Amino acid sequence: MKIIMLGAPGAGKGTQAKKIADQYQIPHISTGDIFRANIREKTPLGMEAKSYMDKGELVPDELTVKILLDRVSNEDCKNGYVLDGYPRTIPQAEVLDRAVGELNERIDFAVNVDVPDENIIKRMSGRRACTKCGDTYHIEYMPPKKENVCDKCGSPLIIRDDDKPETVKNRLSVYHEQTAPLIDYYEKKGILKTVDGTKDVNEVFADIKNILES
Repeated sequence: MKIIMLGAPGAGKGTQAKKIADQYQIPHISTGDIFRANIREKTPLGMEAKSYMDKGELVPDELTVKILLDRVSNEDCKNGYVLDGYPRTIPQAEVLDRAVGELNERIDFAVNVDVPDENIIKRMSGRRACTKCGDTYHIEYMPPKKENVCDKCGSPLIIRDDDKPETVKNRLSVYHEQTAPLIDYYEKKGILKTVDGTKDVNEVFADIKNILES
């Protein structure tokens, strides 16, 4: 079972990817994680990727897919995997399709966690993080006992730059321009499945399970 997770930043696709990985005992693969692992281990592919990153350039799609294929060739991926954060653009999806096709494999599902922009802005701008221990809260869904004070260590809570409404709006704008077209791309391939990401986390997961097991 090879799955790609789609959805805007803050839609909760990472949370659902982890739940899928746990439920079906398949790896949750984030491109950020495998880049860091390859760079940390100083693999040839990692060093090649680092040469672009050090110059502030984007890692070319072909190299990203090479690193990804190297990861999915591991024994723990023999029953499948969940890709989180890749592909982000149509060209990346096309490179991935070609590479997977050369292995006589295919992606089985592209699961789109659909959440309207206004919900995401509200969801992300309500997040608060502890300046000391890093614990996270949400002013509506998981508030601290005392306003703007960490339950765990008593340090002040802040809204991270990434979660400020203007930053979230910019990230959503990039998403709609670059990544949202993947929804049409995978729909045409007949593997797109969309779930309502505004529901409770466990309800969303139940909907995904129904899709994967039907």
